[in-house]
Amino acid sequence: MPNIKSAIKRVKTSEKRRALNASQKSALRSAVKSADQAIAGTDVNAAKAALITATKKLDKAATKGLIHKNAASRKKSRLAKKLNALSAQA
Repeated sequence: MPNIKSAIKRVKTSEKRRALNASQKSALRSAVKSADQAIAGTDVNAAKAALITATKKLDKAATKGLIHKNAASRKKSRLAKKLNALSAQA
């Protein structure tokens, strides 16, 4: 444990940020997974709603630097591609 006051504060703040980042990343993964499952199902409207939610979370995570911008774009693109294939079948 650090002795210097600024170092103590830095430890506290970095721990807070780590916890916040972990929860946001978990929520992001959950949203992407639920969108994937909705697309795997048959209901196109539910899949579209799930895709919109996942897209929002991906964009926000990329903006805040939680994930890389291109990684967010890649995930959104792949989800949209799957949804388009589902829509074409229906």
